[in-house]
Amino acid sequence: MNKVELIAAMAEKTGMSKKDTEKTLAAFTETVKETLQNGEKVSIVGFGIFEAKKRASREGINPRTGEKIMIPETTAPTFKAGKSLKEALGK
Repeated sequence: MNKVELIAAMAEKTGMSKKDTEKTLAAFTETVKETLQNGEKVSIVGFGIFEAKKRASREGINPRTGEKIMIPETTAPTFKAGKSLKEALGK
C-alpha cells in the first residue's frame, strides 16, 4: 500500500474527504518526526512505539577496496509493534 492508497482507505473508514485525510496524515507524520527529533518517543497504545535510537560508531569495511573505514555514530528511527498489532498479525 502506498501513500495514495492509504489516504483513500483512511478517508473511506472515517468518512472524511481525501484532502482532509491527507492533511491529517501529514500532520501525524510531521508531529512524529518533530517529537523524535526532540529525543522523545511516541507511544500509541495497542499499536506501537516510535523511537529514535543512537547507533554507536563502528568499524566497517569498504566492499570495493577492502579498506577499513570508521562508520560514525548515527540516530535512526525505530518502531516496536504493540501487543494488539502483534496479535492481529498472528505474532
